[in-house]
Amino acid sequence: MADRISEIWGTRTPYARDEPWPVRVDQALDAGVAEGDVDRWVQSACVLCSNGCACDIAVKDGAMVGVRGRAGDLVNHGRLGPKGLFASWQGVANKDRLSRPLIRENGELVECDWDTAMGRIVDRSKQLLRERGPLSHGFYTSGQLFLEEYYALAVIGKAGIGTPHMDGNTRLCTATAAAALKESFGADGQPGAYTDIDSCDAMFLYGHNMAETQTVLWTRVLDRIAGPDRPKIVCVDPRDTMVAQYADVHLAVRPGTNLALMNALVRELLHMGWEDPEYVQAHTQGLDELRKAVEPWTAEAAAEVCGVDAADIREAARIFGTSGRVLSTVLQGFYQSSQATAASCQVNNLHLLRGMLGKPGCGILQMNGQPTAQNNRECGADGDLPGFRNWENAEHVQELARLWNVDPMTIPHWAPPTHAMQIFRYAEQGSIEFLWISATNPAVSMPELPRIRDILAKPGLFLVVQDLYLTETAQAADVVLPAAGWGEKTGTFTNVNRTVHLSDKAVEPPGEARSDLDIFLDYSNRMGFTTLDGSPLLTWDGPEDAFEAWKECSGGRPCDYTGISYERLRGGSGIAWPCNEENPHGRMRLYEDGVFPTEPDYCESYGHDLLTGASVGAQAFKAMAPGGRAILKSAVYTSPHEEPDPAYPLRYTTGRTAYHFHTRTKTGRSAPLTAAAPKAWVEIAGEDADALGISEGDLVRVSSRRGRIEVPARISAIRPGTVFAPFHYGYWDAGASPAQHPTAANELTLTEWDPVSKQPMFKNAAVRVEKIGPSTGYAPAPTTTASRPVRSSGSAPATATAGGQAGEAEEFLYHSAPPQFPDAIRDAQPTPPHNVQPGGTP
Repeated sequence: MADRISEIWGTRTPYARDEPWPVRVDQALDAGVAEGDVDRWVQSACVLCSNGCACDIAVKDGAMVGVRGRAGDLVNHGRLGPKGLFASWQGVANKDRLSRPLIRENGELVECDWDTAMGRIVDRSKQLLRERGPLSHGFYTSGQLFLEEYYALAVIGKAGIGTPHMDGNTRLCTATAAAALKESFGADGQPGAYTDIDSCDAMFLYGHNMAETQTVLWTRVLDRIAGPDRPKIVCVDPRDTMVAQYADVHLAVRPGTNLALMNALVRELLHMGWEDPEYVQAHTQGLDELRKAVEPWTAEAAAEVCGVDAADIREAARIFGTSGRVLSTVLQGFYQSSQATAASCQVNNLHLLRGMLGKPGCGILQMNGQPTAQNNRECGADGDLPGFRNWENAEHVQELARLWNVDPMTIPHWAPPTHAMQIFRYAEQGSIEFLWISATNPAVSMPELPRIRDILAKPGLFLVVQDLYLTETAQAADVVLPAAGWGEKTGTFTNVNRTVHLSDKAVEPPGEARSDLDIFLDYSNRMGFTTLDGSPLLTWDGPEDAFEAWKECSGGRPCDYTGISYERLRGGSGIAWPCNEENPHGRMRLYEDGVFPTEPDYCESYGHDLLTGASVGAQAFKAMAPGGRAILKSAVYTSPHEEPDPAYPLRYTTGRTAYHFHTRTKTGRSAPLTAAAPKAWVEIAGEDADALGISEGDLVRVSSRRGRIEVPARISAIRPGTVFAPFHYGYWDAGASPAQHPTAANELTLTEWDPVSKQPMFKNAAVRVEKIGPSTGYAPAPTTTASRPVRSSGSAPATATAGGQAGEAEEFLYHSAPPQFPDAIRDAQPTPPHNVQPGGTP
């Protein structure tokens, strides 16, 4: 296998259009372990991006010692990305794992037994329910748990407690994916499939740096590009990503202007007559309103707002309008920006106008950012009702009440579910006094971190944190619960294109750590939650019982799992929902027949005004009589609320790198990944650096109206006027607090969200940059990705080569030694600042 740190996407296996993607099995084992030494291989799937790559876990002497891709799986055909290869078992097999519960005593966290920890949680929970009621409780979870765990949490919150205050960190990364699908099609669920890459003639990536966020999926694209009939590539991204390097058209728009661009693309398609009038007439509604909304947006008008060439906009529209088969993918460049849902709906509109859905090579992937984000949304742990039910539909609430045997008035449906940003606001105001956070780290990932730290530290807030490690968030908790991680428990999860995988337990968790499902079931039993007949609310003995209960809940809904079982998932490939009597083998694509789940009695949502977020409501939606047709939604473009000005003249955006995931809870404990991207940095364009007197590697201060970060500068090929920072770098391995040199990108971001999806706008802020220290060499940024340098350290600008690398910087393409795999890789990892001693204090 190639060095998968320096060669992120591995070796090419070219293939032609409509041919199957060739198999290539990737494997990594601990040093000194040969394939023949492995005692057994245990089926699983990777949880370090949203792609959902199937894999097997190598087990030797009761420990995980390696991983390999599953050749027969339809998702990855044997491949794994760098994070999957180097942080799967390495990210959980670490000496810093939590192994016993912790409680706060005299201001410090000390170890205790489970009865003491759960007793403290249950006592406070019961007291608040008795004195304040269910609105005193909030739950904030993840895109990292298993389906069975989300469903347990959803039932507890909705039928046991009766709180609407439930959401996940999926709100931060891909809530707009769900919102856009519901607005256009009536329900969540990706129309397209990964196999559309195999058949498309053109591929549009909107705000989606696939090369770094879903490395295996990009490997599939690279293999198509290397084949005999290369698809056209159109990239919308302000950075010169590896996607942009391969693009036929690169639209490097100003952050916050996506809707202006999309309006122009739709207008150009309509004016050129590239739509399919018969499909539009039969299967959509809203064309007249859409025409009116986009008419002012000529290519020239959009070019002026977006900062790109009008000719490039026209060429992108021509590629979309004249290609036989088009695949579109969308991610956080749209989702975390201004007017996120409106811009993402315009992607849907382009496909609807051309009738490009439900056919090979013709699809939409409104991408997820996490491996189990889809399950969070399906099961209702994000606040929505389980099974893609509509909280405004009284019969849908009754269905759940009958299923769970509870009073329908217990299930919150009197107002929209509370989104994450509002949950933290209620905690700030004091109305939420009990907040349970599981498998996420808002002390690094939420916007405006100084405010979030203050909220988590509020004396009146009882904070429970359930995680693998003592994260920045866990350090603020009243109770910390040690959770089992990947490979240490059994459960299912569903990837972007609706493919369900089973992950079997391979090894025991460390010490007294428990699975998230066991923790939630224990809480439910201790709280005494019951049904109307007095029996326990949750009677499951394990994950398979929970899965069978979920199947019953999903029956007849868009995400129908009734044809899937643990037995069917073992041994072969994952299965895409819906899987039922009508689709016994699962369903690769949705909407082949042009019929959409917009019937008022069935749909997941009645929709919203995309500008204000106001609900359309049942009466108005029924008056529209969609009758199974998709809805062409549109909105008036408005500029971002925070624009550059003389005090803060640059646009600030955040994102990911190929080598880390989220807040580095796992990947930061992998020696190869940490060597490739060891510390935080900020990217700035050459002409902006020249104006500010900044050289490669200089220490700079980036300030917004909310805070500052102080990190080395990388002079990159980002568009002028824009500053980029990776959001992964918090403080667990650097003193646990911002201290003298804050590094967390979200110190600067603002508390603002999309009116429909409620997703925060991490990619819209105004900043200033100033040099505060000289360069000591290259910035600690990767040199194999969009973060590659365009200048040598302290030198004049280098000349870019055809491959996109800076000529004078080519020798720095891989700035650290090739990774080594020691017998005990965990011993070489960074050590958090506070290690809890048995029975002692941090």
